[in-house]
Amino acid sequence: MLNRTQAPDFKQVSTINFIKPTKSELTNGIPVFTIYSGEQDLVRIEFLFDNVNWNIEKPLQAIAVNALLNNGTNKLSAKEIAENIDFYGAFFQTEYGQDQSTVTLYSLNKHLASVLPIVKDVLSNSQFPQREIDIYIQNQKQKLQVNLQKNDVLARKDFSNALFGDTAYGVDIQLKHYDAVKRDDLIEYFKAAYAPNNCTIVVAGKFDDDSFSLLNEQFGKDWQPSNAVKNKFEFSISGKNDVYKEKPDSLQSAIRIGQLAINRKHEDFPGLQILNCVLGGYFGSRLMNNIREDKGYTYGIGSGIVSLKNAGYLFIATEVGADVCKAALTEIYKEVELLKSELVENEELELVRNYMLGSMLGSLENVFSHADKFKNIYFSGLDYEYYERYIEKVKTVTSVEIKDLANKYLTVETFSEVVVGKK
Repeated sequence: MLNRTQAPDFKQVSTINFIKPTKSELTNGIPVFTIYSGEQDLVRIEFLFDNVNWNIEKPLQAIAVNALLNNGTNKLSAKEIAENIDFYGAFFQTEYGQDQSTVTLYSLNKHLASVLPIVKDVLSNSQFPQREIDIYIQNQKQKLQVNLQKNDVLARKDFSNALFGDTAYGVDIQLKHYDAVKRDDLIEYFKAAYAPNNCTIVVAGKFDDDSFSLLNEQFGKDWQPSNAVKNKFEFSISGKNDVYKEKPDSLQSAIRIGQLAINRKHEDFPGLQILNCVLGGYFGSRLMNNIREDKGYTYGIGSGIVSLKNAGYLFIATEVGADVCKAALTEIYKEVELLKSELVENEELELVRNYMLGSMLGSLENVFSHADKFKNIYFSGLDYEYYERYIEKVKTVTSVEIKDLANKYLTVETFSEVVVGKK
């Protein structure tokens, strides 16, 4: 009989197996990475383009082009694109990231011959009709006006700008920037960024030789290259850059604290992720236990480590009652200092190990997840050895190492602190 008073035996995750891609090239040299899974008649094809030609005078170029990409070509209107994609049960989306812009197609294999020409038309012949641009500008300005009333949005914007300044990572988008969006600029950026020599294709799913031939037929020829300059930024920790925006009527204050740090390329990055998990990276973290569970200052608080192409940064973020903002800040800094002065107990460290290994294993739920893991390392200039080092570090990290990392990277003296609300 099952004894419900006894916890089940626990075994630590020993190995994690990744599905690694095979690399091929289209006729024009576009690299194609395929992570194959033949279980379902479904494929995801991602076209990834590095963001290029950064211009502080036109900070919305990459964002607007990506958002308006499927709003009309010289053959199809926005409505016709959507209807044709829907007719074949496919799904087509665009996504802007700080380093790359992505165009993604989900389709049944049997319909690739019908939907790939539509995607090729979008990626090579988008026209950006003025009517669609006007609608986009109107909608985005309304959305921005609403968001600018939200303390957490303001805190996030001000924090990014404090760390990264007027770059693609930190530019403070204003209403005036939408008014400056011009069709000619969008077309120019589209031709520069969405070109074969700036494209990487990552495929996940049931993708055989016949499917590759269809892809090559559409995208391996008749697509003009460009001479765009990929975005590259340099940053340095120059000290605190605090921002306080008082909003007297606020019931809650938004807090964001952190600084520039390392990215995934650095050998300390796996260890820093473990340190972050202890501090605020999961529900049982120290910040959650103190600020939420013990003090009741907030519904949620967390910390994170973000890896970008040209930088990395760490942050702590929360919203607390305006009347306890100062007290919350004191407790946050106290938890940071404790990690720098005291060793993490073995029981807490084992809990973090189990959580991180379980999260890694759980994140690989399907072939698309494996493709996402590949992109993380490929676009950071790494290989699968990174994950081997990460897993080994999680298994073997010591309390002394965590304390050393805390003293190396949690330098409160150079933390930028942003508070929006009442302090």
